Amino acid sequence: MKFIKTPVKGMVDMLPADMRLRKHILEMIRQTYALYGFMEIETPVMEHIENLTSRQGGDNEKLIFKVLKRGADLRRAIDAGREEFADNGLRYDLTVPLSRYYANNKEQLPAPFKALQIGNVWRADNPQKGRFRQFTQCDIDILGDDSNLAEIELVTATSNMLTKIFSEVGITDFTIHINDRRILYAAALEAGFKEEEIGDVLISLDKFDKIGMDGIRRELVENGCPQEQADRYLAVYENAAAGVSCRDFSSKIGAGLLEDDVVENMEEIISCVQPMISSHVSISFDPTLVRGMGYYTGTIFEVTIDGYNFSIAGGGRYDKMVGRFCGQDVCACGFSIGFERIITILRDKMDSQIPVSDKCLAILIDKKAPAAKKMEAFSRAQELRAQGTMVTVQPMRKNMKQQISRLEAEGYHDFEKIYKD
Repeated sequence: MKFIKTPVKGMVDMLPADMRLRKHILEMIRQTYALYGFMEIETPVMEHIENLTSRQGGDNEKLIFKVLKRGADLRRAIDAGREEFADNGLRYDLTVPLSRYYANNKEQLPAPFKALQIGNVWRADNPQKGRFRQFTQCDIDILGDDSNLAEIELVTATSNMLTKIFSEVGITDFTIHINDRRILYAAALEAGFKEEEIGDVLISLDKFDKIGMDGIRRELVENGCPQEQADRYLAVYENAAAGVSCRDFSSKIGAGLLEDDVVENMEEIISCVQPMISSHVSISFDPTLVRGMGYYTGTIFEVTIDGYNFSIAGGGRYDKMVGRFCGQDVCACGFSIGFERIITILRDKMDSQIPVSDKCLAILIDKKAPAAKKMEAFSRAQELRAQGTMVTVQPMRKNMKQQISRLEAEGYHDFEKIYKD
């Protein structure tokens, strides 16, 4: 059988230059969030299939890489004619694993708990630019805080982290979109939709950026919604693209359909965050922001950069998720950073490689150099490494010019040559 040298579709090999950039950005993420008191944790890459198929993950549940039962368990399932032959699956995000982790360990964790989680996730998606089947996610979450301090802290920390990263390539402007799932539900109820219909309605509204209001109206009607009801629903959104405030938008929703504190909560978050982030960053109410995950219960947010047709971060409040594991609801709010998309943008904009280190030395030794010279070179390398200098020791190639050129591309700019004489 012939081996296949290319990666599985939707997955990529990381070259040393790729890893240098990724490590550099991950270090910036860790340093920034540590300043806000977030503590790093880790969860297994594999989850129980019941947790992953709980109807909380939206369309992502259709993209699970399932893991077959093994040995006798699989044989029994086959013999019994069961449809489900998988008992585990690779995680498609970090929120479901975090909720299980918190429910299992909450007695040992502080309250509120501020978590940072960085790790690979897997989705059987259609690969495209900035989207892979295996990719790294970076999540920050605050569990056990039912106030909007959690949203303010998450949005501020993430905005300042993104400003720090993108400043290295000259990008200063981006937009934080913010909405509330309760407003989305209230607007749908105002138009006469039943609660069980709202999920499908929001799937159509989520396509606003791609198909516009006319496209949403057409899709609603094609899905069986009466024309009059579709018109009544979209009339609420007629000024959605004009920078409408949360208070003005919500004034179109009838009394009793929206909790009294929702608008005030939104205005507080925006007014508190704006002074704490860069003046180049805009934070604004976006009534068409939906976020596809079924577990969101309140505030939702997303970050976009002009010129790119994808978001680079997003999240929201999910106060019911942890309770599904432990039987008692725990307030939770989180932000997920699209690490691979950020890397894609940086690669588009970068003029040079990320250096390996400020202090880098390459010692090139002639293959015919005596043992004493080799020992002397290795001894010097050890001393320099102890002082914090990165040192590589390599045999001297015939084409030394090409060798040095390659080393320079890897970030080395100082060289010592050890000859045989």
